[in-house]
Amino acid sequence: MNDRPSRPSGRPKPSAFRPRQPRPRPAGRPFGAWPDDVAILYGWHSVVEALRNPRRKLRRLMLTENAARRLQEEGIPHRLDPEIVRPGEIDRLLDPDAVHQGMLAECDPLPSLSLAKAAECDLLLVLDQITDPHNVGAIVRSAAALKVGAIVTTARHSPAATGVLAKSASGGLEHVPFCFVGNLARALDELKQNGVQVVGLDSEGPADLVDTPLSSPVALVLGAEGKGLRQLTRQTCETLARIDLPGAIVSLNVSNAAVLALYIARRAIGAPA
Repeated sequence: MNDRPSRPSGRPKPSAFRPRQPRPRPAGRPFGAWPDDVAILYGWHSVVEALRNPRRKLRRLMLTENAARRLQEEGIPHRLDPEIVRPGEIDRLLDPDAVHQGMLAECDPLPSLSLAKAAECDLLLVLDQITDPHNVGAIVRSAAALKVGAIVTTARHSPAATGVLAKSASGGLEHVPFCFVGNLARALDELKQNGVQVVGLDSEGPADLVDTPLSSPVALVLGAEGKGLRQLTRQTCETLARIDLPGAIVSLNVSNAAVLALYIARRAIGAPA
């Protein structure tokens, strides 16, 4: 016989599957308190690539004992004396979901490349108001892998090259410079005047990008998810092209579309000189 008291009627049965509660932010956490002229990098790849980049000026480096030991074992120079801290001290400086792996660096932002210098690159990527830092970070990582010379975007309506974007880029920010412009249509006109082929990615483009003749230097222009290219941007592009997909799902996340388009372009124009 079971002597345990019966459950009151209407009381829900406890579930074995409970949603994970978000990690609480300690009181007084200065999350987001950095000034605009400071870039925040955290996570192994982001910080290590910054340490390896002589153009990146570091102001502060916070490491846990484990992270400092790993840097030493892999022979990665600090370039400045690190502060050895407990993981919780870095936790207090970041969003609760940030995965910092025991590393945080405060740096100067990298300088913007001039449009004239960007026009000298064989492969460019132009972002038309893509604002999600996760997407832009993933795009930067792919751009670094495919040897993109520069990423051109507007100073407004673009995420800052710090924090989440830097973590998503996984060190790519140190290898692909940004070129910030005031007016994207005028910048595209200037690229064309400098002999750059400007190709906009558009679902209604007249031909598949694979079948579109591409020659170096070339700039691929991508718009935000859902909205795509703005009308003036589309009109300013020299050519429009689409990406045809054979499967049941015929559209891609913008970061996935970017890596596919860049791969097609890199194969078409060849390796950089």
